[in-house]
Amino acid sequence: MSVTSAPLLEARGLNVGIGARVFCRDLDLELRVGERLAILGRNGAGKSTLLSVLAGLRAPLTGKVRLNGASYAELGPRQAALTRGWLPQSRGDAFASTVLETALTGRHPHLGRWNWESARDAEIVRQALAAVGLADFEQRDIQTLSGGERQRLAIATLLVQQPRLFLLDEPAACLDLKYQIAMLTLFADAAREHGAAVAMVLHEPALAWRFCDRVLLVHGDGRCEHGAAAEMLSANRLSALYDYPLKIFERGGQLCLIPD
Repeated sequence: MSVTSAPLLEARGLNVGIGARVFCRDLDLELRVGERLAILGRNGAGKSTLLSVLAGLRAPLTGKVRLNGASYAELGPRQAALTRGWLPQSRGDAFASTVLETALTGRHPHLGRWNWESARDAEIVRQALAAVGLADFEQRDIQTLSGGERQRLAIATLLVQQPRLFLLDEPAACLDLKYQIAMLTLFADAAREHGAAVAMVLHEPALAWRFCDRVLLVHGDGRCEHGAAAEMLSANRLSALYDYPLKIFERGGQLCLIPD
């Protein structure tokens, strides 16, 4: 799918931090339909904080974030939710609920104030559950799920929302190798084939190489670098980012990183 000229997500002069610590300084970033951006950095470098600012869930220290040309304040919560989907790093399930009921909450932005979910909404949910390998789990209590199953349910709920922009905080967390590849393939396909854009926090540069065309390196001291994956995922840049020497090998179009 070709990338359109107008940015779906735009950040200008963005400063992101907590307290006296600034994670990103003067960040200018654009993300267009069809693009897949990986956000990489050490633990505590501010990746999740930055993603929450891009999602409109935390205010930046300074700078602006615009979604499809408008600020989050201008859009309001419902319109923002119709455009932007958010996968948090962690979640709590305080109450018992079935897998089907939980996934149906992803349809709420599409419903009127007094509307109930329709048969079409249930069909969308069942398609999403099948896509993440939970087709037979509809009536399972979510509190009986494993960590990986709960992560896949969160991904299904996000797919049910049908946003144009996916902001994903560690989407591969808790997943075994098979489902890491399967879930990241779902989002890559959404960008390539269904007119979406994706920004995701990852811990594996090799996954960024495989599933993303652009990479943002967050150093945690205010410095950020972003560009094409082939440029950003070099041995020198990644060794500096993770503060550990790495060797990189490419074979069959895939990237392999080995600690030196």
